[in-house]
Amino acid sequence: MIAIVDYDAGNIRSVLNALRRVGASDYVLTASREMLRAASHVILPGVGDASVAMQSLRDKGLAGFIPTLKQPVLGICVGAQLMCESSEEGGARCMGIFPTKVRRFAPVPGLKIPHMGWNSLRLSSRAESRDLSSPLLSGLADGDYVYFVHSYYPEVCTQTIATSNHGIDFSAALASDNFFACQFHPEKSGAAGEQILKNFLAL
Repeated sequence: MIAIVDYDAGNIRSVLNALRRVGASDYVLTASREMLRAASHVILPGVGDASVAMQSLRDKGLAGFIPTLKQPVLGICVGAQLMCESSEEGGARCMGIFPTKVRRFAPVPGLKIPHMGWNSLRLSSRAESRDLSSPLLSGLADGDYVYFVHSYYPEVCTQTIATSNHGIDFSAALASDNFFACQFHPEKSGAAGEQILKNFLAL
């Protein structure tokens, strides 16, 4: 069973549709700790304000619970940001799964904020000496395009498995043990996004 965390953070319908497209049928939208613990995979979607979303997780008793999960967990967009240490959006203290901070894009001439639309992935980070291959990105090629909508970004860190650039390099995807995160929307990213979802569900 796949559990999608229900914490009033939106973006649920497109995630459910994407799961159907990749052949998943056993899934549930839930905020129940028991159901989340019992699931084979957990997805933390999200759009909107990180500080509001983080407070919703706290109100539901999930902020300290999600980092204890042992099965594969995937954060998407704001869900990915909530897995970081903190966010400049509302001064949010986040779950701290990934050792990096979420920053707001600085104004750059010729670049719009929010960063919205298709952009390419670089399947490595600045830590070039490390083997950063990840099963989440199996089958993708350097330069594949995915779909972004965001004004804030996770900084590049040792858990970065893919970067993108919008005036600055940022973490497009991260991985640490059983936790994975995509700043982009795999459910809106065509064939590349479907491959990522298939990879996640195969973990």
